[in-house]
Amino acid sequence: MFDRQILALTRPAVEGVARWLNERGITADQVSLFGFAFGMLAALLIVAGEIDWAIIPLLVNRLCDGLDGALARKGVATDRGAFLDITLDFFFYAGVPLAFALCNPPQNALPAAALLAAFIGTGVTFLAYAIMAEKRGDKSTDYPSKSFYYLGGLTEGFETVLCFVAMCLWPAHFPLLAYVYAALCCVTTATRMAAGWQAFGSGDVK
Repeated sequence: MFDRQILALTRPAVEGVARWLNERGITADQVSLFGFAFGMLAALLIVAGEIDWAIIPLLVNRLCDGLDGALARKGVATDRGAFLDITLDFFFYAGVPLAFALCNPPQNALPAAALLAAFIGTGVTFLAYAIMAEKRGDKSTDYPSKSFYYLGGLTEGFETVLCFVAMCLWPAHFPLLAYVYAALCCVTTATRMAAGWQAFGSGDVK
Protein backbone atom coordinates (compact mmCIF):
# COMPACT_ATOMS: atom_id res chain seq x y z
CA MET A 1 0.00 0.00 0.00
CA PHE A 2 2.84 2.39 0.82
CA ASP A 3 5.55 0.99 -1.46
CA ARG A 4 5.27 3.79 -4.02
CA GLN A 5 5.63 6.49 -1.35
CA ILE A 6 8.51 4.68 0.38
CA LEU A 7 10.31 4.23 -2.93
CA ALA A 8 9.99 7.95 -3.67
CA LEU A 9 11.31 8.94 -0.23
CA THR A 10 14.27 6.57 -0.27
CA ARG A 11 15.20 6.92 -3.96
CA PRO A 12 17.96 9.57 -3.50
CA ALA A 13 19.76 7.51 -0.82
CA VAL A 14 19.31 4.23 -2.70
CA GLU A 15 20.57 5.76 -5.94
CA GLY A 16 23.63 7.12 -4.14
CA VAL A 17 24.55 3.75 -2.65
CA ALA A 18 23.86 2.02 -5.98
CA ARG A 19 26.19 4.47 -7.74
CA TRP A 20 28.92 3.76 -5.17
CA LEU A 21 28.54 0.00 -5.62
CA ASN A 22 28.50 0.30 -9.40
CA GLU A 23 31.76 2.23 -9.37
CA ARG A 24 33.35 -0.67 -7.51
CA GLY A 25 32.17 -3.32 -9.94
CA ILE A 26 29.43 -4.81 -7.76
CA THR A 27 26.60 -6.26 -9.84
CA ALA A 28 22.87 -6.33 -9.17
CA ASP A 29 22.83 -10.15 -9.18
CA GLN A 30 25.54 -10.20 -6.51
CA VAL A 31 23.49 -7.85 -4.33
CA SER A 32 20.39 -10.02 -4.83
CA LEU A 33 22.26 -13.15 -3.74
CA PHE A 34 23.93 -11.33 -0.85
CA GLY A 35 20.55 -10.10 0.37
CA PHE A 36 19.01 -13.56 0.01
CA ALA A 37 21.79 -15.04 2.15
CA PHE A 38 20.96 -12.55 4.90
CA GLY A 39 17.27 -13.36 4.56
CA MET A 40 17.99 -17.04 5.10
CA LEU A 41 20.24 -16.14 8.03
CA ALA A 42 17.28 -14.32 9.58
CA ALA A 43 15.13 -17.42 9.12
CA LEU A 44 17.80 -19.65 10.69
CA LEU A 45 18.09 -17.32 13.69
CA ILE A 46 14.32 -17.50 14.18
CA VAL A 47 14.40 -21.30 14.03
CA ALA A 48 17.19 -21.28 16.62
CA GLY A 49 15.14 -19.06 18.92
CA GLU A 50 17.45 -16.03 18.51
CA ILE A 51 14.53 -14.00 17.22
CA ASP A 52 15.73 -10.57 18.35
CA TRP A 53 18.93 -11.01 16.34
CA ALA A 54 16.94 -11.92 13.22
CA ILE A 55 15.79 -8.33 12.76
CA ILE A 56 19.20 -7.12 11.56
CA PRO A 57 19.71 -9.62 8.69
CA LEU A 58 16.02 -9.28 7.84
CA LEU A 59 16.44 -5.54 7.30
CA VAL A 60 19.69 -6.10 5.38
CA ASN A 61 17.74 -8.39 3.06
CA ARG A 62 15.17 -5.68 2.40
CA LEU A 63 17.89 -3.07 1.88
CA CYS A 64 19.50 -5.27 -0.75
CA ASP A 65 16.13 -5.76 -2.41
CA GLY A 66 15.91 -2.03 -2.92
CA LEU A 67 19.50 -1.73 -4.08
CA ASP A 68 19.63 -4.47 -6.70
CA GLY A 69 17.07 -2.84 -8.97
CA ALA A 70 18.71 0.57 -8.71
CA LEU A 71 22.09 -1.02 -9.38
CA ALA A 72 20.75 -2.88 -12.42
CA ARG A 73 19.59 0.41 -13.89
CA LYS A 74 23.14 1.75 -13.64
CA GLY A 75 24.22 -0.86 -16.17
CA VAL A 76 22.16 -3.19 -18.29
CA ALA A 77 19.03 -4.56 -16.63
CA THR A 78 18.52 -8.19 -17.64
CA ASP A 79 15.57 -10.56 -17.61
CA ARG A 80 17.72 -12.98 -15.63
CA GLY A 81 18.25 -10.37 -12.94
CA ALA A 82 14.54 -9.60 -12.72
CA PHE A 83 13.77 -13.32 -12.52
CA LEU A 84 16.35 -13.80 -9.76
CA ASP A 85 15.07 -10.81 -7.81
CA ILE A 86 11.41 -11.81 -7.71
CA THR A 87 12.17 -15.50 -7.13
CA LEU A 88 14.45 -14.88 -4.16
CA ASP A 89 11.93 -12.42 -2.73
CA PHE A 90 9.22 -15.08 -2.68
CA PHE A 91 11.59 -17.61 -1.10
CA PHE A 92 12.34 -15.07 1.63
CA TYR A 93 8.67 -14.24 2.22
CA ALA A 94 7.92 -17.94 2.63
CA GLY A 95 10.98 -18.61 4.77
CA VAL A 96 10.09 -16.31 7.65
CA PRO A 97 6.67 -17.81 8.52
CA LEU A 98 8.11 -21.30 8.06
CA ALA A 99 10.91 -20.41 10.46
CA PHE A 100 8.43 -19.32 13.12
CA ALA A 101 6.51 -22.56 12.63
CA LEU A 102 9.69 -24.59 13.15
CA CYS A 103 10.70 -22.50 16.17
CA ASN A 104 7.49 -23.27 18.06
CA PRO A 105 5.28 -25.78 16.21
CA PRO A 106 2.49 -26.12 18.82
CA GLN A 107 1.89 -22.36 18.90
CA ASN A 108 2.91 -21.25 15.42
CA ALA A 109 2.39 -24.06 12.90
CA LEU A 110 -1.28 -23.43 12.10
CA PRO A 111 -1.09 -19.60 11.89
CA ALA A 112 2.08 -19.92 9.79
CA ALA A 113 0.26 -22.29 7.43
CA ALA A 114 -2.61 -19.79 7.14
CA LEU A 115 -0.18 -16.98 6.37
CA LEU A 116 1.68 -19.05 3.77
CA ALA A 117 -1.62 -19.93 2.10
CA ALA A 118 -2.50 -16.23 2.00
CA PHE A 119 0.93 -15.46 0.52
CA ILE A 120 0.18 -17.95 -2.26
CA GLY A 121 -2.93 -15.93 -3.09
CA THR A 122 -1.11 -12.60 -3.23
CA GLY A 123 1.84 -14.11 -5.10
CA VAL A 124 -0.23 -15.94 -7.72
CA THR A 125 -2.45 -12.95 -8.48
CA PHE A 126 0.59 -10.64 -8.59
CA LEU A 127 2.50 -12.82 -11.06
CA ALA A 128 -0.54 -13.80 -13.13
CA TYR A 129 -1.47 -10.15 -13.58
CA ALA A 130 2.11 -9.31 -14.57
CA ILE A 131 2.15 -12.10 -17.17
CA MET A 132 -1.11 -11.03 -18.77
CA ALA A 133 -0.16 -7.35 -18.65
CA GLU A 134 3.12 -8.14 -20.42
CA LYS A 135 1.23 -10.12 -23.06
CA ARG A 136 -1.02 -7.15 -23.71
CA GLY A 137 1.82 -4.61 -23.66
CA ASP A 138 0.49 -2.80 -20.58
CA LYS A 139 2.87 -0.67 -18.54
CA SER A 140 2.63 0.27 -14.87
CA THR A 141 2.44 4.02 -14.33
CA ASP A 142 2.71 3.65 -10.54
CA TYR A 143 5.99 1.71 -10.70
CA PRO A 144 7.64 2.69 -14.02
CA SER A 145 11.11 1.59 -12.87
CA LYS A 146 10.03 -2.04 -12.40
CA SER A 147 11.09 -4.51 -15.08
CA PHE A 148 7.60 -6.05 -15.16
CA TYR A 149 4.06 -4.88 -14.43
CA TYR A 150 3.89 -4.30 -10.67
CA LEU A 151 0.31 -4.38 -9.39
CA GLY A 152 0.01 -2.88 -5.93
CA GLY A 153 -2.35 -3.82 -3.15
CA LEU A 154 -3.14 -3.47 0.53
CA THR A 155 -0.20 -5.71 1.50
CA GLU A 156 3.00 -4.96 -0.40
CA GLY A 157 6.66 -5.18 0.49
CA PHE A 158 6.72 -2.42 3.10
CA GLU A 159 3.75 -3.80 5.01
CA THR A 160 5.21 -7.31 4.92
CA VAL A 161 8.51 -6.10 6.37
CA LEU A 162 6.66 -4.26 9.15
CA CYS A 163 4.75 -7.45 9.92
CA PHE A 164 7.93 -9.54 10.03
CA VAL A 165 9.68 -7.02 12.29
CA ALA A 166 6.65 -6.99 14.61
CA MET A 167 6.76 -10.79 14.74
CA CYS A 168 10.43 -10.65 15.73
CA LEU A 169 9.80 -8.00 18.37
CA TRP A 170 6.79 -9.79 19.87
CA PRO A 171 7.17 -13.49 18.98
CA ALA A 172 4.60 -14.51 21.60
CA HIS A 173 2.00 -12.71 19.49
CA PHE A 174 2.99 -14.44 16.24
CA PRO A 175 -0.36 -16.27 15.90
CA LEU A 176 -2.38 -13.06 16.15
CA LEU A 177 -0.07 -11.16 13.81
CA ALA A 178 -0.07 -14.02 11.30
CA TYR A 179 -3.86 -14.35 11.24
CA VAL A 180 -4.40 -10.60 10.94
CA TYR A 181 -1.87 -10.25 8.15
CA ALA A 182 -3.26 -13.31 6.38
CA ALA A 183 -6.67 -11.65 6.40
CA LEU A 184 -5.19 -8.47 4.93
CA CYS A 185 -3.46 -10.56 2.26
CA CYS A 186 -6.82 -12.07 1.37
CA VAL A 187 -8.12 -8.55 0.77
CA THR A 188 -5.15 -7.88 -1.53
CA THR A 189 -5.83 -11.13 -3.39
CA ALA A 190 -9.48 -10.20 -3.86
CA THR A 191 -8.68 -6.71 -5.15
CA ARG A 192 -6.07 -8.08 -7.58
CA MET A 193 -8.51 -10.69 -8.86
CA ALA A 194 -11.09 -7.96 -9.37
CA ALA A 195 -8.53 -5.80 -11.17
CA GLY A 196 -7.54 -8.67 -13.44
CA TRP A 197 -11.17 -9.58 -14.16
CA GLN A 198 -11.88 -6.00 -15.18
CA ALA A 199 -8.64 -5.33 -17.08
CA PHE A 200 -8.56 -8.57 -19.06
CA GLY A 201 -12.25 -9.06 -19.63
CA SER A 202 -12.28 -7.99 -23.26
CA GLY A 203 -9.59 -10.44 -24.33
CA ASP A 204 -8.14 -7.82 -26.65
CA VAL A 205 -4.36 -7.75 -26.89
CA LYS A 206 -2.83 -4.36 -27.63
